[in-house]
Amino acid sequence: MKILIADDHELFREGLRHVLGQLEDNVQVVEAGDFSQAFVLAESHPDIDIVLLDLNMPGANWDEGLPRLRATLPAEVPVVVLSAADDRRSVLQAVEMGAAGYIPKTSSSRVMLSALKLVLSGGVYLPPALIERATPRGEGLNPAVVEQAMSILTPRQREVLGLLGEGKSNKEIARILELAEGTVKLHVTAILKALNVNNRTRAVVAAAQMGLTTAPQ
Repeated sequence: MKILIADDHELFREGLRHVLGQLEDNVQVVEAGDFSQAFVLAESHPDIDIVLLDLNMPGANWDEGLPRLRATLPAEVPVVVLSAADDRRSVLQAVEMGAAGYIPKTSSSRVMLSALKLVLSGGVYLPPALIERATPRGEGLNPAVVEQAMSILTPRQREVLGLLGEGKSNKEIARILELAEGTVKLHVTAILKALNVNNRTRAVVAAAQMGLTTAPQ
């Protein structure tokens, strides 16, 4: 497995390398100290499996750097934000720009490893505090969109959305609900269309707003 770490603090990158060594055997790490280096490495290492990205780095504003990095990488390569900022607005903005997960730097190594395994399996990880605060009157999806989606989604699709909200991958959802994985994919596509969102991470927030899930641990 090859992982790109993009963070301008060398000591943090060093500590993260030790943590990632517990993820699996033969982990290969490439490192960038700013956005400019991250762009170059993303282009020159097409075999990267996952990117761990600090938002506040030299080389670009993060709201420009994250979308550009996301566009440089293959669609199937997840970008996970590792940031000291864990306020709701930053998390939701990162989600809108294509992040597949958001891990506060204050997280323990155990939580970080669990979150990365979840993302690598096709799931989504967001800070539990965000999910806990994601009420229908919060800063997530428009409540009108949520209400409309609730009237459109079938009972089975609500079940799928609830499991999406727990960060489950399609394969895990298929196993839990005893469905074919292809059927789950069709349900997910319908859910995203009903919610008017384009990624699973926004669906996680929506599931919390609908009260269909509990915070991922």
